[in-house]
Amino acid sequence: MQRSFIARNPSVLIFLSLLALFTLVVTVLSEGVGSGLISTSFIKTLGKTLCLCLIAVAMDLIWGFAGILSLGHFAFFGLGGYMIGMWLMYERTRLIVVDSLSQTEIPPTEAEVVDAIGTQIFGVVGSSEFPLIWGFADSLTLQLMLVVLVPGLLALVFGWLAFRSRVTGVYLSILTQAMTLALALYLFQNDSGLRGNNGLSGLQNLPGVTASQDLVSLWFLWASAFALGAGYLLAAWVVSGKFGSVIRGIRDNEARVRFLGYSVEAYKLAIFTLTACIAAIAGALYYPQAGIINPAEIAPIASIYLAVWVAIGGRGRLYGAVIGAAFVSLLSTWFTGGQAPDLPLGFYTVKWVDWWLVLLGLSFVAVTLFAPKGIGGLIDLIAQRASKKETGQ
Repeated sequence: MQRSFIARNPSVLIFLSLLALFTLVVTVLSEGVGSGLISTSFIKTLGKTLCLCLIAVAMDLIWGFAGILSLGHFAFFGLGGYMIGMWLMYERTRLIVVDSLSQTEIPPTEAEVVDAIGTQIFGVVGSSEFPLIWGFADSLTLQLMLVVLVPGLLALVFGWLAFRSRVTGVYLSILTQAMTLALALYLFQNDSGLRGNNGLSGLQNLPGVTASQDLVSLWFLWASAFALGAGYLLAAWVVSGKFGSVIRGIRDNEARVRFLGYSVEAYKLAIFTLTACIAAIAGALYYPQAGIINPAEIAPIASIYLAVWVAIGGRGRLYGAVIGAAFVSLLSTWFTGGQAPDLPLGFYTVKWVDWWLVLLGLSFVAVTLFAPKGIGGLIDLIAQRASKKETGQ
């Protein structure tokens, strides 16, 4: 008798239960509807952390299971943020403009409203006209579709060109990094249509919503938790079946998998595009909580950090990717937010704001050398020992 998916993957149920419990506890302790023990700013930090955990799951799928070290997945993350950010900024500006022009004696025409919106948004880069890419910015439905379609199409085209040429290993990593750098440099230009270095701002204000930020931050926390749970469930389902066996085979011995008759390039392209879409959804939830997005967010260094998170958490373990992203993200907030006390050494005082990246780099080196399975490997070890005790071995 064939066992159910959950029976074959008990860690999925454990993860989803812990995620639900975490969300419930945070909600009860929040300022929005609970006791107020957790501030709204920290609620936003936790919501953003859940989004980073989701892109870490995507990174683990492409790197830990398929063996493709992509240094460009933060580009898809950023594109997802830009797509939803365009609607948020347009709609918020439209409401402000309409309210302002309603005070005039002569009602404004639709063209005057559009011109005023364009001036408000693009005046910072010396323009007032909407670029072509803003053609659907007035439609939430279409922009939500573009959150997935634009990064997905970019991943599909890039992946098809790279995989059909059989670019592998470090060369593919460099190629994905070059793609990310090219995209970031393009977005830095004022004529890119996305306000250049200024980026999109004010994204934390939901148009037409009068609820306080205390409540809005909780909505995004719930949405981020749901997305992470759904993404984790999808990733676990993907790797548990035949598709997962094939991509693991490609990771371990690509030539043998190709010899067995499988279309290696098709499998690589499928997992690359899927993980790009997951990363984009994570970005679309992250940046409204951050409030702003600019091209610096897509810089190649961000994708390198992502690889570090997954390595620290444990590559090839979905829960390891989540642990690594959450651990490093929250620790980074503590160190760089000025909450970690300085360390006086007599001859020198260590200021963690300046030394955090050095500490992160040393941690990555230490994990690579002494604990290649990461934090997730420790959990595996504990589970194995508990299992042996139950069986009396």
